[in-house]
Amino acid sequence: MAYFPEALIPPQFLRAGESGVVSPNERSLLKLIWRHPGLSRSEVTDHTDLTQQSVYRIIDQLAERGVVLLGSPKPGVGRGQPSPTIRLNSRYAYSCGISVNTDVIGICLMDLAGNVMAESSVTLREHTMAQSLDLVRTRLAEAQKLNDLSPEALFGIGFAIAGYHVGGTRYNAPLPLHEWSLIELGPLLAEFFGKPVWVHNGANTGAIAEAMFGAGRHVKHFGYLSFNYGFGGGLVSDGELLLGGNGNAGEFSGIYDQEENQRRPALQLLIERLVRNGVDVPSITYMRRNFDPQWPGVAEWVNEITPAYNRLVNAISAIFDPQAIVFGGQVPPDLAQMMIDRTEIFGRPRYGVPRPSPKLIISEIASDASAMGAAVTPFHSTFY
Repeated sequence: MAYFPEALIPPQFLRAGESGVVSPNERSLLKLIWRHPGLSRSEVTDHTDLTQQSVYRIIDQLAERGVVLLGSPKPGVGRGQPSPTIRLNSRYAYSCGISVNTDVIGICLMDLAGNVMAESSVTLREHTMAQSLDLVRTRLAEAQKLNDLSPEALFGIGFAIAGYHVGGTRYNAPLPLHEWSLIELGPLLAEFFGKPVWVHNGANTGAIAEAMFGAGRHVKHFGYLSFNYGFGGGLVSDGELLLGGNGNAGEFSGIYDQEENQRRPALQLLIERLVRNGVDVPSITYMRRNFDPQWPGVAEWVNEITPAYNRLVNAISAIFDPQAIVFGGQVPPDLAQMMIDRTEIFGRPRYGVPRPSPKLIISEIASDASAMGAAVTPFHSTFY
């Protein structure tokens, strides 16, 4: 039987007598409130095709359920009685995002309004899958206690893992995560945590985080490069993640043949180069925190991967035509800048006019973007 997390949503979050948490009209208004915090109730009508009467009725129903809160009126907006402002109720529900990378598991607790409530991590080295999950559950319980959060208010779990999608909730992860590979993660994790679990590729949840908290606040169409143990990414169009026919849109390493694969910008290959040059870099997390562009082997590696990297940037630009390409994942910002400085756009001007090219942006999300994206996924999939 196919696994659907929506079927496991706790009853207290569902609309009365229905199986969903919000109606289509409620969802469209919540998405609007998410994107434009601080709107007054009267202003909402200007952004929708709904009548003012319908907008007021829907917002009142959401407020009655506690999904949104009505705030102080915004002065000078419209005529007549001042209209209250609307915001998502941060205390209505929260979620937990879990991101499994090759060296560490990132954990992020987030409320319905998108505020990060707690972040922590679990080291994967020498831990089995069962041991790692026990540690994650312990970290979750600690964060709940520290933030005075009721377990009943936990809406669901967003789970991200490195690797490509093969069907259902099965992913083919890199060798260090072989125990996590090719198994139905959704039902296994839902039983373990006792909550619905939404499962995605880690690069995709990184792209979701970028769309909702980073560059996506300013650009609606961008490619997201996720530099991790391997190398992948995501594509965001009109603010929404593109999954593709098999759920693997953004598997950028797929454009390289076997020989080129060793010259793609995967951070594990850089670590191997650094170790050969006598630099002690025990993990990607360590490298991100302590990166030094002057380490022996860094410049050599960047020069080696530049042709493959440039071809990818130009392929994304030509095929997807994004407004921007964001450098994210676990890449150190200084390393991202080194690659940006070596970028060559292959476009050939016609009549002296070049084709518009994407802006190259370093992600400003300093914490674990994949865990953040995983945390917001349960809400993004159901409320907004």
